[in-house]
Amino acid sequence: MLPVNATLQQAIKKLDKTGCQVVIITNSDRILVGILTDGDIRRGLLGGIGMDSPIESIIERDPLVAPPSFGRESVFKLMQANKVHQVPIVDENRRVVGLQLLDELLEPRLHSNVMILMAGGQGTRLRPHTEKCPKAMLPIDGEPMLGRIIERAKAEGFQRFILAINYLGELIEDYCGDGRRWNVQIDYLREESPLGTAGALSLLNPRPEAPFIVSNADIISSIGYNDILNYHSIHGASATMAVRAQEWENPFGIVRIQGIKIVGFEEKPVVRNHINAGVYVLNPDALDVLKTSEYCDMPTLFRRLQGSNAQTIVYPLYEFWRDIGRLDDLKRAQSESPEKF
Repeated sequence: MLPVNATLQQAIKKLDKTGCQVVIITNSDRILVGILTDGDIRRGLLGGIGMDSPIESIIERDPLVAPPSFGRESVFKLMQANKVHQVPIVDENRRVVGLQLLDELLEPRLHSNVMILMAGGQGTRLRPHTEKCPKAMLPIDGEPMLGRIIERAKAEGFQRFILAINYLGELIEDYCGDGRRWNVQIDYLREESPLGTAGALSLLNPRPEAPFIVSNADIISSIGYNDILNYHSIHGASATMAVRAQEWENPFGIVRIQGIKIVGFEEKPVVRNHINAGVYVLNPDALDVLKTSEYCDMPTLFRRLQGSNAQTIVYPLYEFWRDIGRLDDLKRAQSESPEKF
C-alpha cells in the first residue's frame, strides 16, 4: 500500500517489488482512497508525468471492491462480470483488509503464441568480444543473453521460439539446439544475408496463427511478455512497440527568438522523448507489408502499416531495461544484479 502523496517512482518500485500489477492507495488509517494499476502508470507516462510527480492525478478513486465475506468463487465471478484483474477486500468502513488477484484464481496458462528472437546481428560496436561470438551469446552473469531471454519467457508460459540467425549462427544453433535444454521448442530462420530487425519475418513459413512477440536478442529487461501481449490484444492493435521514456537536459540556457527579437528564456530545458525498446507484438497480417528476403527494419514496417491504416500503438516500458549495443552497455549489464532481469 502507498499514501496518496507518493511519487510515480515510489509506485513503480512498489509494483516491481510485489509483482501484482496494482498498488492500493490508502490514508493513514488504511481507509481505501483508490488503486493504481500498471495500466494507469503507463498512461500517465504517455501523458507526460515525470518520475517525481505525485500519483494523485492518476489514481482510480472508485475501484470495484468486495467484502471479506465473499468467498473465492464469488470474487472470481465478480472479476469476470466486471472484466477486472484486481479487487481490494475492504470492511464495512472501507478499511483495506486484503487484495484478491485474478492470476491467483486461475491455473497458470501455457501460451500457443510464438516468440521470435532476432539474433542475427554482427555486433560491430562490441568488438573484439563479437569477433568469435555472436552478440546474443555474450554472457551476462555467466549465461548468454539469449538463454536468459528464453528462460524468462518460458517462466511466463511461452513454449515455442523461433530464432532469426545469420552472423555466427551455427554457434547459436549449437547452444540452443531444438530447445530441449529448456523443455521448449526452438526453430530457426536462417538469413542468407542480413535482413534487418523485421526483414527476417518474411521468411516465416507457415505464418503464426495468433499475435506473436518479436524481441531483439540483445535486450536485457524485466518486461512482462504476458503484459505486452495482453495490452496488444485489449487495444485491438495490428502492431505494438515497447517504448521507453528518455530525458536529456540541455547543458545551456535557451534563448527563444522570433527573427532578431528575444521573446523568452529557458534555463537548461529538459527534452523528453520515447525510444524504441526493441520488443514488439505483431498480428500475423502485419507481415503482408513485407517482401520475402527483402531488408526491412522495424520502424519501416510500422510506417508501412500506418500507411495502410492499420492500428499501431506503443507500450510504455518502465521496467528494468538495457540495450547491449556498446561496450560500456555490456560492462554495465555484467556488473548489475541479475535479480533485475
